[in-house]
Amino acid sequence: MKNRWSDKDAADIVRRYADQGVGEDLALRVYTSRLLGADPRLVQHGGGNTSVKTTAPDVAGDSLDVLCVKGSGWDLEFIEPAGLPAVRMDRLLALRRLSTLTDEAMVDAQRGALLDSTAPNPSVETLLHAWIPAKFVDHTHANAVLALSDQPDGEARCRSLYGERMAVAPYCMAGFSLAQTAAAVVEAHPRAEGMILHKHGIFTWGDSAQKSYARMIEMVSMAEAAIAAGANRSLPQAPLDAETAPLHQVAPILRGALAEALGGGRWSRVVLDHRGDDAAITYAGGEAVGRYSQGGPVTPDHVIRIKPWPLLLPQPRIGDLAAFAAAAVVAIDAYADRYRAYFARQDAAAGGGRTMLDPWPRWLLVPGLGLFGVGDTAKAAAIAADIGETNAAVITQAESCGRFEGITEADVFEMEYWSLEQAKLGKAKRAPLAGQVVAVTGGGGTIGAATARAFAAQGAAVVVLDRDLEAAQVSAAACKGMALECDVTVSGDVGDAFARIAEIHGGLDILVSNAGAAFTGKIGEVSDATLRESFELNFFAHQSAAQAAVRIMRQQGTGGVLLFNASKQALNPGPDFGPYGLAKAALLALSRQYAVDHGPDGIRANAVNADRIRSNLLSSDMIADRSQARGLSEQAYMGGNLLGQEVTAEDVAQAFVALALAEKTTAAVLTVDGGNIAAAVR
Repeated sequence: MKNRWSDKDAADIVRRYADQGVGEDLALRVYTSRLLGADPRLVQHGGGNTSVKTTAPDVAGDSLDVLCVKGSGWDLEFIEPAGLPAVRMDRLLALRRLSTLTDEAMVDAQRGALLDSTAPNPSVETLLHAWIPAKFVDHTHANAVLALSDQPDGEARCRSLYGERMAVAPYCMAGFSLAQTAAAVVEAHPRAEGMILHKHGIFTWGDSAQKSYARMIEMVSMAEAAIAAGANRSLPQAPLDAETAPLHQVAPILRGALAEALGGGRWSRVVLDHRGDDAAITYAGGEAVGRYSQGGPVTPDHVIRIKPWPLLLPQPRIGDLAAFAAAAVVAIDAYADRYRAYFARQDAAAGGGRTMLDPWPRWLLVPGLGLFGVGDTAKAAAIAADIGETNAAVITQAESCGRFEGITEADVFEMEYWSLEQAKLGKAKRAPLAGQVVAVTGGGGTIGAATARAFAAQGAAVVVLDRDLEAAQVSAAACKGMALECDVTVSGDVGDAFARIAEIHGGLDILVSNAGAAFTGKIGEVSDATLRESFELNFFAHQSAAQAAVRIMRQQGTGGVLLFNASKQALNPGPDFGPYGLAKAALLALSRQYAVDHGPDGIRANAVNADRIRSNLLSSDMIADRSQARGLSEQAYMGGNLLGQEVTAEDVAQAFVALALAEKTTAAVLTVDGGNIAAAVR
């Protein structure tokens, strides 16, 4: 590990926060916390915690001894002073006299000791930080330390490596009991510079932020060196007896198999996040993967994100994907049965009364392809994949110099069904389109960008496609989606883009086929070239995108939605708009043909008839002949409709969302124009 402390950076952050009234102790605590949080080999996604003992004024202006400790919901990599709420030390030290304290009472006591009642809950390990006498305390789940500790003789290995420099505490569930255990261990080792929590993580401390941080880097580096010195083998690989099918064909099958049927044609879908580097493929393809991958998470904190074990799947052989699809369904059902049995067994042993979480896996191992994270959002899937990679890395290291052994099943269950986690059940509501993947063509334009934002607001994972990559990236950034460069008039581009969507998120549920431009010209005079160009973009490009989408949807077997931007020209031709209107009329017919031909696949096809969209027509991004757009009357689009109201791109976007949510609607046309009776559907 590299020590990334910089005197200059430390001084800069102290000066910057001094201007905000933040003292040096807290400023340096923020600085080193970020250094720790920036390295995924130390902490990931809200893991780890840090603290500093300092002083702060109360509401009366009296100076109090406080512990500034990481608050719930904050990530060390991006932490600010507000993420280290001040807690009164006298209140925390008084709890040391107690012999027992429930988790709920502990949280309540810590919250009651906050100087600011609006601050986030202090870390569940606040008491541990408070009862360690050092000024600065750091805690991480360092990969190398876990690889050393997660062994049958892990405690002995740690004692041998660190000697008196590090105290070693036996495994204990986080909370009051762990704080008591750790305090007793530290008192018995007054010269220790830190502490190893067996099969959990590492603490270091010091009288300065720099010293505590430097000790963390040094101790982890020692563990890395010990593992490297003892490494004498790699993971033996199971032979692959055929060529592995490509990712873009396999992922939709997995995604479809994971979708939990709710009945009535509805599905609870998931998003996938694939990791396929050499390390992931080696781990997934190990000869003993059925042993080392099923031994529990490498640190108990991870079980909240990735369940007790990953799902093991067979190799997807090229040319035999039907067999893989059938095997995947069997494996997923078996996983759920195993999880239910685990819950029943451990809940009964713990006295019963808990509410079972869903029994579905959060990460998958596929020989030849690597690993997949699973989540109901792209972010959740990425987090699961990140933590899955960390587990694979730690276990690979442990197996290189010994044999991985995690915490017991009972300990895993205790963490997964912690009362503080159980209290959260039912509070988080699943967004209407959570787990669904949406592609928006022409997503860099005004309507496309508004549509991407609207679907993201409903919980969907959004992929923005546009031939202008920069515009696509701007649109994707606004909805926290992905951007792909794609010219929808080039079939090869379309095929590649939709294959990438399957690789990125595992498949596709909703296509908003939006790309288009209004080619103009008097129909008796317009050139064949203009007419053909309009049909290429306004008809054939939609067909190419829809065909690619349907292929993925049928692989998934969970239906899907095709949404087309048809325009009023399909129903109400305007003067000199023949090249545009004819293609749009064909597009409307195309939408209905998809509804007819692919309704049996559960795929719905609908169109939006939009007109008088001021924010588009007046900004010229939908008109092939820019000079005509400049000549349009602003008033015509502000009030030239039956309602006398302006129609915006956001209105069109909401129409697309409404059609996506209308589960029993197909072959429909939804008009968004403020009222134009001549364009009404007859």
